[in-house]
Amino acid sequence: MFYQVLKYVLLGPLLRLFFRPRIEGLEHVPDEGAAIIAGNHLSFADHFVMPAIVPRRITFLAKAEYFTGPGLKGRLTAAFFRGVGQIPVDRSGGRASEAALTSGLAVLRKGRLLGIYPEGTRSHDGRLYKGRTGVAAMALKAGVPVVPCAMIGTFEAQPTGRRLPRAMRITIRFGAPLDFSRFAGLADERTALRTVTDEIMYAILALSGQEYVDTYAGEAKAEAQAKARAEAKARGHGRRGHKS
Repeated sequence: MFYQVLKYVLLGPLLRLFFRPRIEGLEHVPDEGAAIIAGNHLSFADHFVMPAIVPRRITFLAKAEYFTGPGLKGRLTAAFFRGVGQIPVDRSGGRASEAALTSGLAVLRKGRLLGIYPEGTRSHDGRLYKGRTGVAAMALKAGVPVVPCAMIGTFEAQPTGRRLPRAMRITIRFGAPLDFSRFAGLADERTALRTVTDEIMYAILALSGQEYVDTYAGEAKAEAQAKARAEAKARGHGRRGHKS
């Protein structure tokens, strides 16, 4: 009930008014049956805009941090994500990755739509980064198609670090479903998983027109943050040296 009220009464109409989304290729999203919608991830707003325009309910694998934030804001955020049926995912790797895979497969085996961002985290600079292979593992184990999706304009509307989005028009573009039945039985083969993941990322790239970087987004973000800290430290030393 909360999901329906949020989508059709509260948040959905507001998002349509605020972003005036141009929707392309919605016919590629199946009307029934299990499928994965795999998209690029440019903004916090992505979590809300795509589900608001797709007629069917989409269950996303959301990072666990959205469910464990401190204070009133953290409790409200957690309540919101639980209310719309999102599943918390621990991104620390190892057994946590297996738990995420199990959760995603449970959604697909119920014949539902599963939303996932193969990059694993938001792009900090608007570029498209290398995909994690979890999306391929779920697609092969469940035997479901993958619908590529490109969010265009959400980075400009709300880049990382911006608390409130700008009101501007965005585009949501869906591509033809990708069939990976030729890889049946290879869900545990690393080469097959990487091949499938790269094919998914190439389809997203073709839809989005982004610059592609063959590095994981988390690693690139950490490197950019370390560089920024080093530059800030160097500037601090320079100012102190100038004063002395």
